[in-house]
Formats: sequence, C-alpha cells, structure tokens
Amino acid sequence: MPDPITNPATPEAYFGKEAVTAALADHAAIQGLAALITDAKWDRNELTLTVASDTIVAACEAAKTSGYNFLEDVTAVDWFPTEPRFQISYSILSLSLKQRIRLVARLAEGETIASITSVWPAANFYEREVFDLFGVPFTGHPRLTRIMMPDNWEGHPLRKDYPVEGYR
Repeated sequence: MPDPITNPATPEAYFGKEAVTAALADHAAIQGLAALITDAKWDRNELTLTVASDTIVAACEAAKTSGYNFLEDVTAVDWFPTEPRFQISYSILSLSLKQRIRLVARLAEGETIASITSVWPAANFYEREVFDLFGVPFTGHPRLTRIMMPDNWEGHPLRKDYPVEGYR
C-alpha cells in the first residue's frame, strides 16, 4: 500500500458526504448510517458524521445496530456568534470493530434535541452536564436538572457570551 504522506494520489483526509462515503464504503458506520448523514469528515483517522438534530436518536440506534456499542462521551461546543450556535458531539466506540466515530448535531439558540438515554442510559449525566454548562435542553430526558452548578445559579458558564467573572 502506498504511503499517503509521500504519495499525494492517496489522500489521508476526505471531506464531504460523497467523498467520505465513496472512500470508506466498507466502514461499518458508513454502511449503517448512510441514510441519516448530512455531512461527513475523515481526517487524521477520525470519522465525524453530521446528522440532523431531529434524527439523533435514530442515528444512535443505527450506530448501535452497526456494532458501535459504547457511548464514550457527550459534549457541546459553543460557536457563538456563528449560527447554528451549538454543536452536540457524541463519541461512540465499537469494542469488537476497534473503531470510533463521532456523531455531530448542530442546534440554533433555543432549539432542543432529543435525549439518547433510551439508546444509551449512560448519556444521562453527560446530557445533564451539557444542559447545566451550555443551556442546551434535551427533550425526553428522565431528570434534566443541574448537575454541577447550584440550582439557583443564573446562566450557563461555558457559553461564550457568559461574563468571565459571572453575573453580579
């Protein structure tokens, strides 16, 4: 196999749904999630699949069916002032395939996303953390309350528009 660093004819990065699905057609995640993907990226041996926020539960179920059986993390990124503002990232691992994927959904300010606790109960505390620190609500969550900040805390400290020294 030619070395991708010295042979530019074999790139190590693919961007866009069409390029990634063509290059990684035999990848388990691509096969299982092809109908739900809106964008994709393969860079530095990491596969990131973007899905619509209203299909996140279906995407997680499809990933689980494809052999991705371990939810590693749920986190968020605030892209303020860019819209859509929030990116929710789900890191998922397949122990049998020894592969990782990242599912990404983008949300505008004030939008909600469905909880994936029905697929992976371990998402409970991760989603509560994202809610507490970023203010992203998860519909269908069994107990969406603050987990790190006091109950009477105003605001969400990891938002980019949150004051550095808090509200006074």
